[in-house]
Amino acid sequence: MANPAQGAKYRGSIHDFPNFDPSQDAEALYTAMKGFGSDKEAILELITSRSNRQRQEISQSYKSLYGKDLIADLKSELMGKFERLIVGLMRPLAYCDAKEIKDALSGIGTDEKCLIEILASRTNEQIHQLVAAYKDAYERDLEADIIGDTSGHFQKMLVVLLQGTREEDDVVSEDLVQQDAQDLYEAGELKWGTDEAQFIYILGNRSKQHLRLVFDEYLKNTGKPIEASIRAELSGDFEKLMLAVVKCIRSTSEYFAERLFKAMKGLGTRDNTLIRIMVSRSELDMLDIREIFRTKYEKSLYSMIKNDTSGEYKKALLKLCGGDDDAAGQFFPEAAQVAYQMWELSAVGRVELSGTVRPANDFNPDADAKALRKAMKGLGTDEDTIIDIITHRSNAQRQQLRQTFKSHFGRDLMADLKSELSGDLARLILGLMLPPDHYDAKQLKKAMEGAGTDEKTLIEILATRTNAEIQAINEAYKEDYHKSLEDALSSDTSGHFKRILISLATGNRDEGGEDREKAREDAKEIADTSSSGDKTSLETRFMTILCTRSYPHLRRVFQEFIKLTNYDVEHIIKKEMSGDVKDAFVAIVQSVKNKPLFFADKLYKSMKGAGTDEKTLTRIMVSRSEVDLLNIRQEFIEKYDKSLNEVIEGDTSGDFMKALLAICGGQD
Repeated sequence: MANPAQGAKYRGSIHDFPNFDPSQDAEALYTAMKGFGSDKEAILELITSRSNRQRQEISQSYKSLYGKDLIADLKSELMGKFERLIVGLMRPLAYCDAKEIKDALSGIGTDEKCLIEILASRTNEQIHQLVAAYKDAYERDLEADIIGDTSGHFQKMLVVLLQGTREEDDVVSEDLVQQDAQDLYEAGELKWGTDEAQFIYILGNRSKQHLRLVFDEYLKNTGKPIEASIRAELSGDFEKLMLAVVKCIRSTSEYFAERLFKAMKGLGTRDNTLIRIMVSRSELDMLDIREIFRTKYEKSLYSMIKNDTSGEYKKALLKLCGGDDDAAGQFFPEAAQVAYQMWELSAVGRVELSGTVRPANDFNPDADAKALRKAMKGLGTDEDTIIDIITHRSNAQRQQLRQTFKSHFGRDLMADLKSELSGDLARLILGLMLPPDHYDAKQLKKAMEGAGTDEKTLIEILATRTNAEIQAINEAYKEDYHKSLEDALSSDTSGHFKRILISLATGNRDEGGEDREKAREDAKEIADTSSSGDKTSLETRFMTILCTRSYPHLRRVFQEFIKLTNYDVEHIIKKEMSGDVKDAFVAIVQSVKNKPLFFADKLYKSMKGAGTDEKTLTRIMVSRSEVDLLNIRQEFIEKYDKSLNEVIEGDTSGDFMKALLAICGGQD
């Protein structure tokens, strides 16, 4: 079993089996494989209940007792994924890694993802053991094999990692932190082309503690996380490797939680990845991985494995997982805090928000007005010119353009655009032409028009806008529709949902910082009310706190709530509430945690699966284009492993796609 560092708490899910007798276990395995068929239940129960050190003793006893190789016998008796999992558990970790890398380099093509995962995540000691195990098992030099099968900067970084010489000193020089942050900036953002060698040297050699401070300094100096610069400056497998290194520097456990989620989400399961991680982390940090998984993906690792696998394979994986974090009493405070810090560090308050649409340089409203008139005059319409002008001007410039168009031609630009364009493109272009407050007011009006109410739109807008934005929307709504927004909401919604929306629509949220003592009181009030079983009181208490407290204060409330209950507040909302009330509170919580991620999720859902929700797609692209769409893009690629640009390209078409891509502002 892995020995935790002095004073560190063991975070693996597999422990040494008490009263261990290797000879007795060897006999039990021999009996389970003797004769016709094999007792798979007995095999998985025994092997997943022993630590790796104990399994090596069982292998030795098996050979001494029967003159046979246990791994060879297991291979002949078992098959498929279950066989790969059980045999993986029987190898020492270093030999298991060596086998994975050998398989990744063998045959036609290379499994770069496997190379990246192993070499980016292992400690110096684990790397040294891996190199020795590879030499012992295959009588080959691992570095020579990697050089022979890879190329370029990707190869160079793999070779650097393979040396296992990352600095391990916890003493950090503040001057060197600032120098490294500046050197990375100059090697990428400030340079024509990229100095990849500088990235390789710093990210491949500096200590984890040092690099975490470098990343903080880089963000402070540039307004961008280091990941955004890596995506912009590097490409291909080299980019993927460097991003994996950064993730492991920040949190190895979070990196593996993300890898496990991606291995099981969607159609099909990436069983090789699932097996490799469950085997390799079972005696290192599986408990931390489980807790980060649960907080980040709102479901337990145990439940996802249970729903995504079957048979003895599933039973063995669940044994390695070690417990269901959705069950009472199973949530671990230490890892819950790690999980909380994960999104606290990426919260909006720490990152400069940036839109993708900016004021055009050398803006000439006269020339633009004439170009637009020409594009709409006569037979046919020049959509390309319209898209190019409207999507590359700021909203303030578009308002100037409307006035200039009327002064020159005595015509209403909005009316002309409406008559010349149609469908999704018309909605998008006309949306861009409206001032933001009037655009939001119109979306709210449409959500309440006709039969039925579009509650999702009401929630999205009212739960995410600032006080100033809400107050401007109220004025615009009154001006455009001669009715107060509050009256409209009152007549179109009901119950607690109505009260939540009206509270949000007052635009009266506190704007100060956090009050730690008050945050503890708020968290305790929510916790106490949650345990009382009184749903009405719970909804009222949540509304009072979530709709009125400042964002910094609410982040502190959420953290205090985790400390008190070991649960994320979002989990309680989803468990105790339902319908529109639940959706509204979840939207507020997600917006407080990380607003760009909230919108990234909504954009992804608007385009995934059969059909596209063009209205949601248009509304978000228009309303966030000058606010935080660049941040949304970064969150999108981070979570979904594909760029927003790429998904728009694959899910829309024609002029609508061209306009969306122009607003999106580039490929990540």
